[in-house]
Amino acid sequence: MDVHNAFLHGDLDEEVYMKFFPGFRTGDPNKVCRLRKSLYGLKQAPRCWFAKLVEAMKIFGFVQDYSDYSLFVLATNTARLHVLVYVDDLIITGSSIHVVNKLKHYLSSCFHMKNLGVLRYFLDLEVARSPSGIYLCQRKYALDIIAETGLLGVRPTTFPLEQYHKLAYAKGSLFPEPTRYRRLIGRLIYLGNTRPELSYAIHILSHFMASPQQAHWDAALRVVCYLKNSPGQGILLRANKPLTLTAWCDSDHAKCPSSRRSLTSYFIQLGGSPLSWKTRKQDVVSRSSTEAEYRAMADTVSEILWLRQLLPFLGIQVTAPITVYSSLSAIMLAANPVFHARTKHVGTDCHFIRDEIIRGTIATQHVSTTTQLADILTKALGQKHFEDFLDKLSVCNLHTPP
Repeated sequence: MDVHNAFLHGDLDEEVYMKFFPGFRTGDPNKVCRLRKSLYGLKQAPRCWFAKLVEAMKIFGFVQDYSDYSLFVLATNTARLHVLVYVDDLIITGSSIHVVNKLKHYLSSCFHMKNLGVLRYFLDLEVARSPSGIYLCQRKYALDIIAETGLLGVRPTTFPLEQYHKLAYAKGSLFPEPTRYRRLIGRLIYLGNTRPELSYAIHILSHFMASPQQAHWDAALRVVCYLKNSPGQGILLRANKPLTLTAWCDSDHAKCPSSRRSLTSYFIQLGGSPLSWKTRKQDVVSRSSTEAEYRAMADTVSEILWLRQLLPFLGIQVTAPITVYSSLSAIMLAANPVFHARTKHVGTDCHFIRDEIIRGTIATQHVSTTTQLADILTKALGQKHFEDFLDKLSVCNLHTPP
């Protein structure tokens, strides 16, 4: 559902005055208007609108999730409703169509709403359903990127970045249109919502936003050529799998040649389907590969703890320990609380992993590099290894014939 003129519904708590709009004549030119309702252009308008919506949702009986403030849940003995809010757009899902229609009628009585029907397209995300599950992709968005860069007629590539690229060492002419480069990388970042295999490429190309060189632009165009190979590629949220969480974490020690910081990546699955993934540079320099792996595990456990709070609100109970696949060195350091001279410099903020292992929140397990799913998020792989990992990540293309 979509709310018409959402920011006009908010009630102002502050005292705000404005000049009369052009063309309105008054007897006293010194008079001004005091606003009782929010208007577009006010900094308070988004907050006022959301407060008004929260109040209406709570009157209906919804509870706001404090792990994600835009998520509302109504659970009764006979039905369960979830509402996800993005500014003035609402996604409604539930177990009873009668209760869903009742909610729609209630919201329409509170605000001027537009019913957009069954969810198929939302914020450039395309949704398709089948008995196998829910498929998410951004095919139209990817085709728009290809058309904007003028690469509709080029030959596609089968993997996004060259395996042994030297983009950090590039010494050539500056790209004459840096704004164009930044726009392209910004669009690729949003495309990463359904394309986990692009995580590493986007991370690397984002480093050169300030002063991109011609080599960086050429690498970005190679990523677009990869999109042309499979613009409809996305993720499948499988319906026939048990809803268990598994996590994979990896790091690449001293990956950044300028700062010598390591790269952290994690890939979390729910029932074998991609749920959360990330590639980022660590905040501090790791003095060993063990420390880099340990910090990667700490970031992964932080994400797991957030998901453990969020999933019960969606009706998914997480009681069993969540398996975290990592390197042997990080597992040994997390399991053994003995003081080590070689790791005494590791920040205390990372050692909370040990507490979560003792509580039974997570269970660590060693995995080799060839089967580590997060490996594709830490480095550029060749064609064979890249395609092998795509199958393991549950990344597929609904538009490609079987």
